[in-house]
Amino acid sequence: MPNSSIPKFFEKSLKERLDVVGNFANLTEQELEILENATGGIDYSHADKMIENAIGTFSLPIGIATNFQINEKDYLIPMVIEEPSVVAASSKAAKIARIHGGFKATAEGNYSIGQIQIVDVDVQETIPKIISTSSEIIELANSKSETLSKLGKGVKEIICKEVKTDSNSMLIVELLIDVGDAMGANVTNTMCEAIAPLIEKVSGGRVLLRILSNYSTKRMVTASAIFDKDSVGGEKVVDDMISAFQFANNDTFRAVTHNKGVMNGTISVANATGQDSRAIEAAAHAYAAKSGMYRSLTEWKKDDKGNLLGKFELPLSVGIVGGVINDHPIAKISKKILGVSSAQELACVMASVGLAQNFAAMRALVTEGIQKGHMKLHARKQD
Repeated sequence: MPNSSIPKFFEKSLKERLDVVGNFANLTEQELEILENATGGIDYSHADKMIENAIGTFSLPIGIATNFQINEKDYLIPMVIEEPSVVAASSKAAKIARIHGGFKATAEGNYSIGQIQIVDVDVQETIPKIISTSSEIIELANSKSETLSKLGKGVKEIICKEVKTDSNSMLIVELLIDVGDAMGANVTNTMCEAIAPLIEKVSGGRVLLRILSNYSTKRMVTASAIFDKDSVGGEKVVDDMISAFQFANNDTFRAVTHNKGVMNGTISVANATGQDSRAIEAAAHAYAAKSGMYRSLTEWKKDDKGNLLGKFELPLSVGIVGGVINDHPIAKISKKILGVSSAQELACVMASVGLAQNFAAMRALVTEGIQKGHMKLHARKQD
């Protein structure tokens, strides 16, 4: 079995690092060349096909976090980020987590949520009309994706809800769509637009917005790990880290920076694998405010042996088919390095890296301070 615990990986040359990663992930010579030539994986012609008015490309470093064991499987983690110390900190946290079996993570089903906004209707009178036509609506929506239909996926349920505003009430029809291993934004939007005329006919109202929600609460992911108290620095450090968490969980100013640090880990993997990082960030921060106050995305406490127990839960919409991950050479190679076989497995990895990064940041904050590691690596830029 591949082992992600690689002593002194940071001391190796580029060629030695690529050899390690290449052997771990069975990369081809062509894939290793793409990583080695440092162009970011795409040239201008490729970039011009991805966005409008392209004038060039913009590269960020891609690093490898070592030591990760998630659900009893070892991973090398590709991370794309410009901030020093994140990759090293995540690797160190993962090494400590290995002592008690690494990270445990679970991901719920891959359901996307599509929303159709209907105005100029009596909401309570219209809801039964929509529900009674739900089979026809679902059939029409699913006809827009042969791929999902063949896989037995697609729209599984229709939900109606009333949204009251200062000026009126509106009906929102929501589609719950099993998008399989895709992120699902395009197919969700296509389905919403396709059924809009039928919704308008049935309701007698006027359809406005027809689009997915990025608040992906039907794609919840949870990661947890036990960090050995002696390796953390003793029970006093454990207690201090719990106090730091409580600060973040009860003060919005601290929580914002705390959660930014959490997402340093998760979004680095999202960037490496071509995910929609803006959608992921928006959903995570909305979830942090679900209680009515913006709080910590992570939770920390002691287990019965005095070890530090961490947990990270968030809605996480990712995909391993379609979109950038199938088009960008670096994203494809990153997926291969990870060796993930489903969107849910990728989500588990991303949540685990977020938890690792949060552990590392909090431990630094309550001991030596965050700047020691940051400035040491910043200094390398001047060499």
